[in-house]
Amino acid sequence: MIASLNGKLILKELNYAVVECGGVGFKCFITQNTYSSLGQLGDNVFLHTYLSVREDAMDLYGFASVDELECFKLITSVSGVGSKIGLAMLSEFTSDKISLFIASGDAKSLTAASGVGIKLAQRIVLELKDKIGSIAVNDLTDIKAVGNATANTASKEAVEALVSLGYTQSEASLAVGRLDQSLSVDELIKQALKTLARGL
Repeated sequence: MIASLNGKLILKELNYAVVECGGVGFKCFITQNTYSSLGQLGDNVFLHTYLSVREDAMDLYGFASVDELECFKLITSVSGVGSKIGLAMLSEFTSDKISLFIASGDAKSLTAASGVGIKLAQRIVLELKDKIGSIAVNDLTDIKAVGNATANTASKEAVEALVSLGYTQSEASLAVGRLDQSLSVDELIKQALKTLARGL
């Protein structure tokens, strides 16, 4: 298996790049996040890779970070989710954002990615919620905060109230989860609204 590529960038398109290693050009499908992190043509680049082997094709996928690679592997482990959906999700969001959406049960936000409908997003959240810890997240405090938001009845009610006001599940969970969990529902809502008004 090809685990990584380290070589000269000889072609760079929005959805793929070609990296020359030892005289051989390897075509890697990439996310828009990885595309943004690649340098100019002729630069030396390093990509973490995943080789997908099927009966009719062998495709190589390249990622700028281990987090992105691990998130891609986790997403594509869900039944009915192929590499195209995995790339679309990681082009729309960072791996940290996807982790946050899944941890908070925010399927609706995932539908912003091309090709992801609400039913597929719900399946992704359902199948990955317990596995989300296997993605290396840069800021674990957000995931812990989301866990706090479901710790007691007051927190859950505050999150539901914020969602009914138009905030996403992940925004509401994050805002409530960062507060003192011993506060009343009203106080949680009031303080969370102040946080959301300032921007998370």
